[in-house]
Amino acid sequence: MQPTFECDIDAVPSVAPGLETIREKVVSGERLSKQDGLTLLAHPDVLSLGALAQWSALKRHGKRVYYVVNGHINYSNFCTLSCAFCSFYRRKGKDRRANGYEMPLEEVFHHADAIAGGGATEVHIVGGLHPDFAFSYYTDMLRGIRQRHPKVGLKCFTAIEIYHLATLASLSPVETLCALKEAGLDTLPGGGAEVLDDGLRKKICAGKETSAEWLDLHRQAHKLGIKSNATLLYGHVESSEQRIDHLLQLRELQDETSGFQAFIPLSYHPENNVLKVERGPSGFDEVRTYAVSRLMLDNFPHVKAYWIMLTVPIAQITLAYGATDFDGTVLQEKIYHMAGSDTPQALTVGDLRRYIKEAGREPVERDHLYREITRGAGGVLDWVAA
Repeated sequence: MQPTFECDIDAVPSVAPGLETIREKVVSGERLSKQDGLTLLAHPDVLSLGALAQWSALKRHGKRVYYVVNGHINYSNFCTLSCAFCSFYRRKGKDRRANGYEMPLEEVFHHADAIAGGGATEVHIVGGLHPDFAFSYYTDMLRGIRQRHPKVGLKCFTAIEIYHLATLASLSPVETLCALKEAGLDTLPGGGAEVLDDGLRKKICAGKETSAEWLDLHRQAHKLGIKSNATLLYGHVESSEQRIDHLLQLRELQDETSGFQAFIPLSYHPENNVLKVERGPSGFDEVRTYAVSRLMLDNFPHVKAYWIMLTVPIAQITLAYGATDFDGTVLQEKIYHMAGSDTPQALTVGDLRRYIKEAGREPVERDHLYREITRGAGGVLDWVAA
């Protein structure tokens, strides 16, 4: 018999000693404090954390867990920055390491055609800060994909990419967002947040935007009607307090804009970079981070289990620790595989549905805006009314 992670939605979960007050806050809907977050991160009983986070997730979504048919396009890994944690970037003309590449637009369109041809409803596009590409490369990219595939959602570019493009175009960040939206941009992926602590950012991603700038870019996107995600890179040299402060800053912005759709904890991979960390986060740290994120981010609709980074088995387990999104088919991903990830490059819809069902949950297909989808004969899409 396949084990499942069952939970009675109507039963208040029991917890280990030391967590009773937090449990009462969660059950009553009272917001958790910074100290509550630190207590959760330090408490040894991860099963109690999971019980609370699972209860909270089930109250929001029942047993539904979402997935998307999507594909990734990483258009280039040439970058003007050299973040200490990053294994993906190459410095054009200055880097003796192999595997530097850049895609002409026709190659990008070829990948987009393959992704859309497989029934995808979302294309995820990010890359390095290319030193030579003109702003028109990015707007032409969006327009070209939109013309070819008008119903596919385009989730493109991290905050630092937007700032880079603003410099290329001699535009303000808001003007740049408007130009990209006019060209076809639908949503932002949320990467590049790393840890929202400027002292730490100088150590792990010197040259990137400040914490305030990352937050403001998403604030402006939300004001323009561009939804986004948010991330946390954890398991390297950050402290517990920095993790919780990061979550609190995201929660505060979500109170202001309601523009975040999902939060994705990104598990640090220590291979092939210069950040001196002996090993990445343990499985216990990963599920603990998911549970604490779900409990602290009470105004975020979803916490996403990004199986590319976690491995599929750990991603399944996070469904018992507050995750309600299993990401998608992906098709091809370069950034984390160049950092040492040995997860598959892609999963089928059948794989995704099976893994979600094995965890005792109900798989639900979504699009880039979390609208539910059903597929009729021949894969014809039908968006389920909200």
